[in-house]
Amino acid sequence: MYYQSKYSTLLAIGITLFSFGCEQNQKAEAQSFKTPNSANKIDISNAKAEVQLDRIKLPENFKIDVWAAEIPNAREMAISEEGVVFVGSRQEGNVYAVIDEDGDGKADTKFIVAEGLQMPNGVAYKDDDLYVAEVSRIIRFKDILNNLNAPNFEVVYDEYPTETHHGWKFIDFGPDGMLYIPVGAPCNICESEDEIFATITRLDVNSPNPTPEVYVHGVRNSVGFDWDPKTGDMWFTDNGRDMMGDDIPNCELNHVTESGQHFGYPYWHEGTVKDPEFGDKGGPASDYIAPAAKMGAHVAPLGLRFYEGNMFPAEYKNKVIVAKHGSWNRSKKSGYVLTSLNVDGSTASGEQDFATGWLDEEAQEAWGRPVDVQELKDGSLLISDDMAGVIYRVTYSAK
Repeated sequence: MYYQSKYSTLLAIGITLFSFGCEQNQKAEAQSFKTPNSANKIDISNAKAEVQLDRIKLPENFKIDVWAAEIPNAREMAISEEGVVFVGSRQEGNVYAVIDEDGDGKADTKFIVAEGLQMPNGVAYKDDDLYVAEVSRIIRFKDILNNLNAPNFEVVYDEYPTETHHGWKFIDFGPDGMLYIPVGAPCNICESEDEIFATITRLDVNSPNPTPEVYVHGVRNSVGFDWDPKTGDMWFTDNGRDMMGDDIPNCELNHVTESGQHFGYPYWHEGTVKDPEFGDKGGPASDYIAPAAKMGAHVAPLGLRFYEGNMFPAEYKNKVIVAKHGSWNRSKKSGYVLTSLNVDGSTASGEQDFATGWLDEEAQEAWGRPVDVQELKDGSLLISDDMAGVIYRVTYSAK
């Protein structure tokens, strides 16, 4: 994950950094960010969350709390260097800025940066500007931290497809400074004549006439990616097709080594499963890039991040943490968890549950659905939940 921000003078806004003590003298840096009063500022310090944290199971010595409540349909998150958390939504049409004003490890304030947008799932932050992805356009809120009281945006690019099926987007800036933007397949399974569908594209947002470049092909619906801090390679999740049964095909974790690669959709799934409708229209399985890891059928893996902090035990360093949003059409529900995987070069292995409990297995009812994960500067982990409308914070303290 990449924190990209220049330190500018913030008008009427103070920044305070201080250290707080954890159990057994473990210390981590907490951030506070003060904002002036305005009509757009909403106090959420006493907001209530309808959650069942006692059901969440974590590894030993980890703890989960509600970091922010009353964040309806919270989806992708992006964090400024100063600790302001920007949050997109899919169904609400809103974008939020959520802030811990006093550095106590819990959000106090919410700003509605925008409302009435079309599926503004994706948010990214770079050089003091906030970028938001709607279905067919990318918009930019310049110098957002100085304009939280009256945000305005400009259109960066507005010619992405208008299809809403898999039209919501996860976005992020890569190490090359380009904004990466998926364009999902406009269907469950189809072969589109327009090559921009079922891809991940990238856009030079600083160009006077930005034009999307197709980065990789054969990606059905990616709603999460990050870059390995060691290699700079992209890793992305991809949601497998429906209507082939409960257990086929697996959703995928994929590894990109060069632009132009094709990951199989709609001809092959999970590397070895030939599509019954379109498989004969493609080449052999060897023509396509097989997934680095199979993640289970219908689990809907969305946001993922490489853990780079120092709060968690050393074995978590450089692990990928993935939010599995959960199935919608499986006879027995699957997903609704966070998992972690070891990444070494091109290999991903050792997937383990990291956080479980959003799904009541016996009743087959879910009370929450994790969407995205982001790391605060102190090494704690934020998790967005679009069903419960909250952001959780996971911390670790040795005992």
